Amino acid sequence: MQGENKKKSTKTPLIFEENFENGYSRWEVTDSKSWTHRKVDSNHVFGINRRKSDYKPKVRSPYHIALIKDVKVADFELTFDVKSTKDTGGHRDCCVFFNWQDSNHFYYCHLGANPDPHSGQIMIVKDTPRKAITNNKNKTPWENNTWHKVKVIRDTKKGTIEVYFDDMNKPHMSVSDKTFGKGRIGIGSFDDMNDFDNVRLRGK
Repeated sequence: MQGENKKKSTKTPLIFEENFENGYSRWEVTDSKSWTHRKVDSNHVFGINRRKSDYKPKVRSPYHIALIKDVKVADFELTFDVKSTKDTGGHRDCCVFFNWQDSNHFYYCHLGANPDPHSGQIMIVKDTPRKAITNNKNKTPWENNTWHKVKVIRDTKKGTIEVYFDDMNKPHMSVSDKTFGKGRIGIGSFDDMNDFDNVRLRGK
């Protein structure tokens, strides 16, 4: 869980760091009933405790979203640890939200187990139901009771988005798109259950 991500670093300043040892007051969630801050094996985590959510987005898009408060970035490198706590099959996932303008305009990466047009892709929500902007064929190798490392690198000038899963040197999926610039950053899931820890954000 404490792996270093020295390669392919954006070299931008560290502007946010969270290990949840002191709570989750720096996070804004779409449904407070769906998130739990708890201690697991002497370590605090922040996680999604149910698949159902009281949050009803205007367009088809993820239900479980936790956004960092008072932080907006354009270019960034985000890393965090995630554990999938329920095997839900082919669409078992966690999501990363970025360049978030509002609840109807943002990017997110869906790290679904099996890729298809609605799973395992980088998505865009633009006042219409989420749409894949990648054609990723790589499966996301979720394992039970295992912490995984995720990294997302965004360069708005180039338009590039790179998403890494466990292997911090080779992108799991990537794409170029310049629709959205500076915005908020978040973690969560479409409708699955995960624990999160050790969030680090470098950006500007």
